[in-house]
Amino acid sequence: MTGKEKSRTGMPISGSMLLPREEMLELRQREKKIVIGIPSDLHKVEYRVPLTPQAVDLLVSHGHEIWMETGAGRQASYSDKEYSEAGARIVEKREEVMQCDIILRVAPFDAEETGMLRVGQVIISNMQLQSHCSESIEKLMQKKMTCIAYEYLENEEGFLPFVHQMSQISGITSITIASEYLSNSRGGKGVLFGNVTGITPAELVIIGSGTAAEFAARAALGLGIIVKVFDTSVERLSRLEEKLGRQIFTSVFYPKVLKKALLSADAVVGAQPFNETPAFRVTAEMVRHVKEGAIIIDLNASQGGCFETSHLTDLNNPVFRNKGVVHYCVPNIPSLVARTASISLSNILIPELLAIGENGGIDHYIKSSRGFRKGVYLYRGILTSKDVGDQFNLPVKDIDLLLAAF
Repeated sequence: MTGKEKSRTGMPISGSMLLPREEMLELRQREKKIVIGIPSDLHKVEYRVPLTPQAVDLLVSHGHEIWMETGAGRQASYSDKEYSEAGARIVEKREEVMQCDIILRVAPFDAEETGMLRVGQVIISNMQLQSHCSESIEKLMQKKMTCIAYEYLENEEGFLPFVHQMSQISGITSITIASEYLSNSRGGKGVLFGNVTGITPAELVIIGSGTAAEFAARAALGLGIIVKVFDTSVERLSRLEEKLGRQIFTSVFYPKVLKKALLSADAVVGAQPFNETPAFRVTAEMVRHVKEGAIIIDLNASQGGCFETSHLTDLNNPVFRNKGVVHYCVPNIPSLVARTASISLSNILIPELLAIGENGGIDHYIKSSRGFRKGVYLYRGILTSKDVGDQFNLPVKDIDLLLAAF
């Protein structure tokens, strides 16, 4: 029977109509309404929102319930009215949102906020390991929370969709940031981050060769900037050149070569993989070779930093100067383009949230989806992430063994 065939009534035959009655009944019985709470992250200087109004409309049409704190989407240019018309329930009190079964947000939880939560809830958010402290993790454990980190989520092929999308945005945005802080508008030297006939082009040094590095290089090359990329692996550098479709200056981390590149650089971008500790850190001694008025943009700030001189900043106070060099160390750079980043995040989350409902809830989905399971760092209060355990010297248990026990 082909997809074009029709039933006796003349209506097209869908795939679900071909399922035995028992299987259709089982599918309907497994489906579960989920109640999602989305608090505002504006107090954390996080402007992204995890779901757009269009995504809320889709979830509500599948029978799910969305509670949103008023103003949650304001910095992404989404109004309460848009969310309300899409079917979300807008509430004034943050505490009400925090009582939902699943808390969906972008910023990580801190120890103080954990006090608003009840026992056994589910949190899906950024983890940003360097933003956590052992106290916040231990409080989440005490409340037997199940916590899923965006940056660890995989699909079934091992691809990291959140890391990939946010790396693209961060890479491109880093070039915009560099251009802004080199200009007079931000007290820079008045350097055009580009190329003009008769003038030596600006220079960019990139530390790392992953997705963020690739998209930073693409944006810079489009402006005529001289790009130099350093990495620990010749293979990765070669792969980057293939993706860019052109040869650029590349090198492994020879100190003398890197120092020479830093001397002439107008901007330096740290762009090693987001979901792991940077494999190489530029020392403070090397940073002293960067010329005065240049800018360092550390895209790895939330993982401990790509530069020894880095420390976390936020969008309210994004920069500091060290020996005359501007340092931009904001961990959530995609928030600068909050609407674009929110749409991207929403696109990633919608299939996962629908699948949670279709599979009968979060526990069933964690068991059935290997890629989603990779994102779990706390399961019912038990730590399952080696990265978190190593960071805070806490015991870790294998999630596959835990699932067999529950």
